Amino acid sequence: MEKLFYPAIFHKAEEGGFWISFPDFPECLTEGDNIEQAYEMAVEALGLALTSRKEEKQKIPTPSWIDKIQIEDGTLVIVEFDMLEYKKKHNAKAVKKTLSIPEWLNEEATAMGVNFSQVLQEALLSKLNINR
Repeated sequence: MEKLFYPAIFHKAEEGGFWISFPDFPECLTEGDNIEQAYEMAVEALGLALTSRKEEKQKIPTPSWIDKIQIEDGTLVIVEFDMLEYKKKHNAKAVKKTLSIPEWLNEEATAMGVNFSQVLQEALLSKLNINR
């Protein structure tokens, strides 16, 4: 899956740090104590907003045109989001799959101590051209 880029507005918080809003996701707000933490929190908040909308079968908005965004206070920042990396980080639980292979192949692999789960994972990563 490709990377997504959404505009965010970083506002200076009165008590220090930043709070972040997303023009395309009104429900998506977060904060950070410094600019680095604020950006990391923005990526996480954006990921939560995107996955929640996906799970609820809601439309994923097209990123706003930067020149159309009205900014009264704050700084416009483009937040990069990688859905695959987010899934790797947040959806790492194991899922049981049932599959069928020829009996002779099972016997040979079992005799060699092959870990079927590991082989399947490696094959899927290769097939999908995904790097760990």
